[in-house]
Formats: sequence, C-alpha cells, structure tokens
Amino acid sequence: MPEPSPSSDPKSHPDSEFAQGMTGACNCGSITVTIKDPNLFTTRRGHICHCLNCRKTSGSYAASNLAIEKEKVTIEDRNGTLKEYNDSGTMSGTPIGRWFCSTCGNPIKSESSVTGPMVILKTGIFPRIPAPESESFGAHRHAWEPFIPGVTVYKIARGKEKLEDAPEV
Repeated sequence: MPEPSPSSDPKSHPDSEFAQGMTGACNCGSITVTIKDPNLFTTRRGHICHCLNCRKTSGSYAASNLAIEKEKVTIEDRNGTLKEYNDSGTMSGTPIGRWFCSTCGNPIKSESSVTGPMVILKTGIFPRIPAPESESFGAHRHAWEPFIPGVTVYKIARGKEKLEDAPEV
C-alpha cells in the first residue's frame, strides 16, 4: 500500500498558501474546482449539514460544505464526467441539483433555487477545509456528536430557529 502524500495532511497547508484561492479535485482528477477568494480562511466560512440527503451524499454522519458566491468558483470538467442528480426528495420540497464525478463518484457541488447566487461546494475535495460557522438540521444530529465550539447550530434551516440544546456562540 502506498504511503499517504504529505500534502494530504491539512495541517501541512498554511493559510498563506491560499491567499489568492484554492483548488481541489475529485479522486480520479477529472474534475477540478478552483475558488478565487482571498478571505477563504480569514473567518469561519464552512457549513455542516445533518439532513438525511446530505448525509447520504457525503457517505458520513454529516456533510461538510462551503456556501460561496458562484462567481468565485470555476469548475473544470476535463473528461466530461460531471453529472447531476436531481434530488427532489428534500424536506423543503425544493429540488436540489447534486453534481458528482461519474467516474469516481466524488460529490462536487449542490445548487437549488433557494441557494440563489451561491453554490454549495463539497469541501472534502480540497486540501484544507474552512472552519464551520454553522450547522443546519441540528435537530437531526446523532446523540453522540459533540458540539463544535464557536459554531451556531440551527434546528433545521440555516439562518432560522436555533437548536435549543446547542451551546450559545
């Protein structure tokens, strides 16, 4: 088994490395996503979602996302492998387009009419992940999940009602 690359350790990437932006790729390298934002790591920017659909998409107990303005993002699909799944089974009733690499299965982004000028990037493709500022669907968290200090937890939708059990930020 090959040794992991030192670049796979997020702590090996100082903030200064991303002063102009950051590029990530799917597992097979067909799709690259570049974010051009000098403030990517100056404040908390990430978002964790605990809804069932996001958990399924991420293959984990929660999805790690970054909501960012579409004009700051460039997606290059070298081999034409970027495909969309139209997720119409959402709690809000608003369909969400979930894009992924059809070769390696890596999730790339999500978009819907409610995200407006923003795109939801799946942060696992990047060398570093911005610290989360909020969690949505906090009411759907597993009982064993610890709260992250400094993160606002919303009961369901981000920016709406806060989860009562969550510590104050």
